[in-house]
Amino acid sequence: MKRIALPVLAALALAGCAKGGALDFEAPPEMRWRALVTEQDRDRLRNWRKAWEAALPQARLADAATIAREGALFQPDQAMANAMPPQGDYQCRTFKLGAKRPGLRTFTALPAVNCRVGRAGEVPVLVTLDGVQRPMGRLYAETEARVVFLGTLELGDENVPLEYSRDALRDIAGYVERIGTRRWRLVMPWPAFESQLDVVELVPGGARNPN
Repeated sequence: MKRIALPVLAALALAGCAKGGALDFEAPPEMRWRALVTEQDRDRLRNWRKAWEAALPQARLADAATIAREGALFQPDQAMANAMPPQGDYQCRTFKLGAKRPGLRTFTALPAVNCRVGRAGEVPVLVTLDGVQRPMGRLYAETEARVVFLGTLELGDENVPLEYSRDALRDIAGYVERIGTRRWRLVMPWPAFESQLDVVELVPGGARNPN
């Protein structure tokens, strides 16, 4: 398996610089996100269900067939145990639900891209390797059924992500949930651009629809 580029790992490891502080190394790794998360992202995580309620009806009106075909991917209450995806290579598909403002699309399905789950120190990381908009960040196993994601959005030809909390427009917060035997999703409520809710499907390797 290819390694995640060292500059990316280094930048993700520096996520502890959020809000001018340092990681609380006395806390277990899965709880350190609480000391790092910005107020903006705390609100996003707290209001995840409101994002679903706002975005899903719009997306269903735009493409009911796709919403129905993807099954658990677009059903809010589907979190299963063993939510942390194992290290390895994945195919990631991003779906944008709801419109940030009038005139924007209410449902967009982007092509699958390569992504990877690895580690930066003690904490797992999710890195998107392809595409124009590439979420990447750290994973915190808050509960058996829910993993907190804190990261940033890498754009265009950039090759090193911003440190988390340096740019509110690039910061991302969400939850990773397992929704099938070999199927996970990253749910990002209230992203800064375009949509009201982004849902990223993760499946190992080149597998498709592994319910």
